Amino acid sequence: MSENKSDQTEVPDGADRPANADAPAAPGSSGASSPSGATPSGDAAQRASTDTPASASAVTPDVPGAPRIPIEVVGEAGKEAPAPAATAAKDGAAQAAASPRPGAAPAGFGQAPDFSAQHPPPPGSIPTDPPRYLRPSDSAWSVFGRIVAARARQLFDRAGQRITQRTLRIGVSARIFHPEPGASGLRGKTLQYLEESIAHWVMSRDVIVFMIPTVGHQGMLHPSNIRLRDYAKHLDGLLLQGGADVSPQTYAETAPRPEWPGDRVRDMYELELLHEFIESGKPVLGVCRGCQLINVAFGGSLYQDIATDVPTAGVHVSEHYDQHRHAITFPEGSSLASMFPGRREAIVNSIHHQAVRSLGRDLTVEAVSAGDGLIEAVRYRRSPFVVGVQWHPEFHRAGGPELLDCTPLLDTFLRAARETRF
Repeated sequence: MSENKSDQTEVPDGADRPANADAPAAPGSSGASSPSGATPSGDAAQRASTDTPASASAVTPDVPGAPRIPIEVVGEAGKEAPAPAATAAKDGAAQAAASPRPGAAPAGFGQAPDFSAQHPPPPGSIPTDPPRYLRPSDSAWSVFGRIVAARARQLFDRAGQRITQRTLRIGVSARIFHPEPGASGLRGKTLQYLEESIAHWVMSRDVIVFMIPTVGHQGMLHPSNIRLRDYAKHLDGLLLQGGADVSPQTYAETAPRPEWPGDRVRDMYELELLHEFIESGKPVLGVCRGCQLINVAFGGSLYQDIATDVPTAGVHVSEHYDQHRHAITFPEGSSLASMFPGRREAIVNSIHHQAVRSLGRDLTVEAVSAGDGLIEAVRYRRSPFVVGVQWHPEFHRAGGPELLDCTPLLDTFLRAARETRF
């Protein structure tokens, strides 16, 4: 048996072969016909019928006497299929191009995934109109301006909340104990203090109380740049407490008796304090002496002694101190009448031997004594809240249920402090 080397075609490993290359043809079959219907040439039939081995060392010998049937592979739609060698070369190049180099990242690595391609949004879900906050005439600067304005409003609102939520700070003017000549110890020193009940009355509404001392900017020992206006700036309201008589010199009169000189030093200190709080727009509440000082501050005068100046008047002070009381009435339309709706008369304590004589400018009467008509309360019309009462409301809670409940007076004062502190 001899090998026909000229009739063998070496096919590279892995190359595609015709589908019917290894199948023996049935005797008498004409095989696949060419597109023109002619019988293929001898060389083409011989190449098509040749059994190509997988390797060069294994060659299948020709079988003698076996008829050779020419076979030609026809492609799709009657086109001739490409040669096996060309197909193998093309597939090998495509596989080499698709296979990455060892250690190289796969194609598309590091790119952002396109989720819209995998899950496209439903029709009509993509807005085509501009956002609602944009106007037809808007520019980049106008939008930026609105953003800045909104941010500024937010900051101001937060600052306002901090201010309104801060605990109120109420200042109380100091009582002054002057040194006694020749005395030793504390009696030889100047003392400034406040009475406990006045502080606790204000603190009962969860308010911080500060006693305001006199300032020593003219002192030789401890000079300071602090002024009373600094207290008016940082506090929310002022309460003028009771104490010594107002000096007759303060309202341009002389004392009829040497034992009634009043306290000129305290007058000057409290008058300055009063004007600083009024100029700052802060509320002021005067109690007993504080009511008289408000009247004097606006040009009014006082009865230096009620029993001497008004002999027909009732008793307004006695040895019973805060246990002494009398009736008062509220004029119609007064602010005190609105604080105590439905009441025209009330019982208050009475611990004063001086009273308002001539009313100061821009002041109105808020209450009078029921028996003699002496002025018991005043209000300054040109400020949100500047009120003086002749009685001591801080003593009423311990005095009995028949006394006027002065909580509405305190609440109105503190409400004005909240409204005017910023």
